[in-house]
Amino acid sequence: MSAMHHDQRERPADQAWRKSTYSNASGNCVEVAAVSDGSVAVRNSRDPRGAVIYYTRPEIDAFIRGAKAGEFDDLTC
Repeated sequence: MSAMHHDQRERPADQAWRKSTYSNASGNCVEVAAVSDGSVAVRNSRDPRGAVIYYTRPEIDAFIRGAKAGEFDDLTC
């Protein structure tokens, strides 16, 4: 995936962000938000004012399909 770093786009509003219900109480999760231009913003839930990375819908689709297929299972605890 090729993320667009240091993008000048408007950050999604706080209420637009969501994270998995599998997140734990210590905040170990990423959050995602849809952006008006069709992209998907991703940020670290422990640093909500930190960096935001934007991905295209096809990039997010490829990642989610891979995750559902178990391609990244070796990266989990």
